[in-house]
Amino acid sequence: NNRVIVVLAGGVGGARMAHGLQQVLPPGRLAAIVNTADDFVHYGLHISPDLDTVMYTLGGVADPVNGWGVAGDTRRTLDAIARYGRDPWFLLGDQDFATHILRTERLREGASLTEVTAELAAALAIPTPILPVTDDPVATQIRAADGWLEFQDYFVGRRQADDVLDVRFSGIERAMATPAALQAIARAECVVVAPSNPIVSIGPILQTPGVREALTDTTAPVLAVSPIIGGQALKGPAANMLRTLGHDVSAAGVAQIYGDLIDGLVIDNADVELAPQIEAAGTRVMVTNSIMGDAADRARFASEVLGFANSLSPEQAAVR
Repeated sequence: NNRVIVVLAGGVGGARMAHGLQQVLPPGRLAAIVNTADDFVHYGLHISPDLDTVMYTLGGVADPVNGWGVAGDTRRTLDAIARYGRDPWFLLGDQDFATHILRTERLREGASLTEVTAELAAALAIPTPILPVTDDPVATQIRAADGWLEFQDYFVGRRQADDVLDVRFSGIERAMATPAALQAIARAECVVVAPSNPIVSIGPILQTPGVREALTDTTAPVLAVSPIIGGQALKGPAANMLRTLGHDVSAAGVAQIYGDLIDGLVIDNADVELAPQIEAAGTRVMVTNSIMGDAADRARFASEVLGFANSLSPEQAAVR
């Protein structure tokens, strides 16, 4: 079978969704298309936070408490950087540095981000292709009250304290989705939009030239998992970001953002009363416990999501 399950992912929620799917699918049947608009250069190194979070999680080495970084990592390199008088504001573990050093070296040698990611993932024996949505530079920028900020300045430097007044993806109009990402969508049996931040994790994936067209063309069902549960985000600034950008901070608001791109939405039991409203707008709904804890819990949830995907007929997808 040449078909794959495609997950669109960014951040910890995306990584956990991908991990659940990887557990319940045969090796090679899953492909993860990952946001790269958080990528930035720090200490001269190319850092890809979402690619790394997905890779560490699928490779079984992610820090179980934070969900990002490597389990049991130390920060002695940052301690030494601080000794030289530099503020180590962006937390990088010592094992993290190895990832960034090798990535930067390979990129400098002329390898694409897609190639480098495949090499790193292969070394960690990960059976799932981890596909950067684009090999071209795209940078998320956040408009706060005092002007435009680079994403990591907002997210890490200022601890997401600013109200987000606007978001833009610098360079995206010149970027192209990679052939590998588009091929995965073309081969998709279903597409799962992970419970990642719809604005800054999934938004750049969908806005990368080629992706939305590919998702519109596919006859495979496309379903999303709401990252908003009971009006709150499990992790990160999604709830506040939706609010300040004028969206409804609820599973229904998430359904509105994705609109007719999705055929189905998975929402948590806490939001069961929103199901009729979402279905009335034309999106099928599955209600379940959508909080992913340990590996077994992620596998349970992934199985439920795939069951829901099977219930969404291709005929529905064809009218997208």
